[in-house]
Amino acid sequence: MPWKTGYTISDEQAMSDDDVRWPKGARCYFGVTVDLAPASGPGGITPEDLKSSASYYQMHSGLDAVRSILQKHRLRATIAVPGYIAALYPDVIASLRDEGHEIAAHGLAHEDVSTLSYDDELSRLQQTTALVAEAAGERPTGWFSLSRPGDKFAVGAISPNTVDLLLNEGYNYLGNSPADDRPHYWVSDPDTSRSILAMPYYYHFDDQFFLMFPARGTGLENGDALERNWLAELAAQYRRGLSFNMTVHPRSIAWPNRMQMFDRVLSHAATLPALWNATARDCADYWSTTYPASSTLHLEPSIWTSYPDSIE
Repeated sequence: MPWKTGYTISDEQAMSDDDVRWPKGARCYFGVTVDLAPASGPGGITPEDLKSSASYYQMHSGLDAVRSILQKHRLRATIAVPGYIAALYPDVIASLRDEGHEIAAHGLAHEDVSTLSYDDELSRLQQTTALVAEAAGERPTGWFSLSRPGDKFAVGAISPNTVDLLLNEGYNYLGNSPADDRPHYWVSDPDTSRSILAMPYYYHFDDQFFLMFPARGTGLENGDALERNWLAELAAQYRRGLSFNMTVHPRSIAWPNRMQMFDRVLSHAATLPALWNATARDCADYWSTTYPASSTLHLEPSIWTSYPDSIE
C-alpha cells in the first residue's frame, strides 16, 4: 500500500494481488460512480450554483444521457447525491433507485467538513442521511467526501471526526479513498483497529480532473486524454486482477462527443470476459464479508515522527 506506508499513525500492510478473489471467478471489479454534486466551492452548494446552466443541464439532459448509456450496457452505478440535491429532486433520485442504481450520500451541500466542529459535522451528516433516505426510500450505506485534488495521501476533505461519525451513524463504507487500488480499511483508532471499509478512488479516473480543469489549451481536447487513460488503466487493473472505478459528472461527460467516448469505453469494458460490475455497496458487502477487518487488517507501528510544525 505505497501511499499509506509511513504516513498514517499506524501502517496497514496490504493484501497481495494474488490474494484478491472476486465473485463467481471474476478477474476485476468494475464500478461507475455518477456524481450529482454541482460545481461549488469548499463552503458547499449555494443558490447561485444551483441556478447555473451547468447545474440545470446536469440534472436534466445531462443525467438523462448518462442514464441512457448505462441502460444500454446494463450497468449498475453508484449515484453520489448531496442531501440538498436529494431534497430538490426526490423523484429523480427515486427513479434512479428503481433502475437498480445505488443511492449514496455525498455530504449535505458537497462541503469541505475538515474545518467543522464535531457537533456541526454530526448535525450535517444526520441531515444528509435523512434527506437521502427520504428521496431514495432507503437509508444510504455509503458516504462520499468532497474530493481534494493534489493530495494523494488524503481521503478527500474529511475531519478527524468523520470516520468515527460515519461508523456511529451506521455507514458501511467510505466511497472515495485514494489510499489503495482495492477496497481497504480506513483506521480511526489504531489501538482498537476501529475502522471503516474504504472504496478505491483515483483523481485520474474522475472525468472532472480532465474536463473541468484544463491546465492549458482550450480543454476541448482533454476528452481524448481521458479516454486513453481510462482504457489504459482498465487494462492494467484487469491484468492485475484488482479494481477499476470511474467517476463521471453529467455536467462534464454528457456533451455529445464526450458521450460517444463514454460509450466506447463501456463498450470495450463489455468485451472483457471476467469483469464484475457492481455498485459500491455490493462490492463493499462482498469485501467486508470475504476479507473482514478482523482477519485481514494488519497494523504495525508507524515510522512517522511528529514534530511541532508537522502537517498531519
